[in-house]
Amino acid sequence: MNLETPYANLVPEFLLNAIESVGVRCDGRLLQLNSYENRVYQVGLEDGSQLVAKFYRPARWSDEAILEEHAFTLELQNSEVPIVPPISFNNSTLHYWEGYRFALFLKQGGRPPELESEETLEWLGRFLGRIHAIGEISNYEHRPSIDIKSFGTEPRDFLVAGDWLPAELRTAWIAIADQALDGVKQAYHRAGNVSILRLHGDCHSGNVLWTDDGPHFVDFDDSRSGPAIQDLWMLISGGEEYSRGQLNALLRGYETFREFDDRELHLVEALRTLRLIHYSAWIARRWHDPAFPAAFPWFGSVRYWQDRILELREQVALMQESILF
Repeated sequence: MNLETPYANLVPEFLLNAIESVGVRCDGRLLQLNSYENRVYQVGLEDGSQLVAKFYRPARWSDEAILEEHAFTLELQNSEVPIVPPISFNNSTLHYWEGYRFALFLKQGGRPPELESEETLEWLGRFLGRIHAIGEISNYEHRPSIDIKSFGTEPRDFLVAGDWLPAELRTAWIAIADQALDGVKQAYHRAGNVSILRLHGDCHSGNVLWTDDGPHFVDFDDSRSGPAIQDLWMLISGGEEYSRGQLNALLRGYETFREFDDRELHLVEALRTLRLIHYSAWIARRWHDPAFPAAFPWFGSVRYWQDRILELREQVALMQESILF
């Protein structure tokens, strides 16, 4: 396997043979779903049902880290939290085929949640409170935390060392990135020693499928340890007054099952800032994967980095303003 192009071998015959190795029978239907980090497919079975197969990016997570995430999702399922965990075949949720690792999931239908609805936000908040109440029972041992180093300083250093920045914007981006990271550090200082627990980690609306029965949380692949607010802030948007209303609705539901530490509100814009820096470095780290130049053709352009500089300037200002009480 070439780690520069790790998915080159995933042709239909290879995929079907891998999936059938666990004992299911495919009918030949394969539909690639939207995913960049891993490769994800909707798979038809001979009995007419469908599964979702996730082939993990080689060398990203250790086996132990993947199985730790699987164990967390199964723990949530056993507590009747509506998530979509991996299916166990032959007493394992992680499977191997010719150098690749994969997991299989039941197909879950649904639509994006209506985040402008307070009822929807309260519903989401209740289940996030339940996820976090279970998430704080034990700790991850093999999965890292969402912190300033891994989401801020290391991505910043990677972008600078790799010469990804246009020469005419290099000094400006480095200056504003460093100023932004200083603002992040100050926000963490204001928040103090907040609790760190197991999280979904990437809880945006695309990872919530809504049905008439309510939300289903999917794709825990980015699950890490971190502050509870990490799973809340990506569900709020808009101006300050609107965001405050969304957050209040989320927290009304959340605190039905777990008390929220208001000090974590100091971290909303700090975590948003870390995500912005990390996102640029994520694209750069994956640039050898042919899917990335095709999906992000504007990456590396002068306009792209001009926009990132403006974005970070806005974040510096926001981190200096009052928090969402």
